[in-house]
Amino acid sequence: MVLTKTPICDFGRKAINFKLKSIYNDYITLNEIKGENGTLVMFICNHCPYVKAIIKELVNDCKNLKSEGINSVAIMSNDTKNYPEDSFEKMVEFSKNNEFGKIHYLIDETQEIAKKYGAVCTPDFFGYNKNLELQYRGRLRELKNLVPVREGDSDLFTAMKQIAETNKGPENQTPSAGCSIKWK
Repeated sequence: MVLTKTPICDFGRKAINFKLKSIYNDYITLNEIKGENGTLVMFICNHCPYVKAIIKELVNDCKNLKSEGINSVAIMSNDTKNYPEDSFEKMVEFSKNNEFGKIHYLIDETQEIAKKYGAVCTPDFFGYNKNLELQYRGRLRELKNLVPVREGDSDLFTAMKQIAETNKGPENQTPSAGCSIKWK
């Protein structure tokens, strides 16, 4: 497990379109999941201890952001040959076990989308405004020894709510940290 941190937010960078296979065996594009007030694109996987530490809160935040007009999509880009716990079948299981509900969970088999976004770790969050301009590239919340520090709303939720209301993300953002993406 190599701890990797995300780079600082490149404010205004446009979201990159994609067409990826979902756990329901259909193909989803960015335009199909775009939210009225914002869109959260996140790179996660099934086996990362950092993702496991925050997954319940992340799912809850995504459900609450839906009521703010923000849609969420999770993309898994890891090499499934060398990391079989991130296989498509395990993605389906992970989604059910963590009650993803309306959060789309997609597989990036070629890793092309992760590369185009500049994703570096799991979890890696890209928060876009209604114009699909990047406004957040931070963490969900502080973790200490893989345990979330629980005080109020998460950094991610607060930032995305601000984006929904003002179209702008917070100037000060703390990078997300997690396991590096497992490149082929």
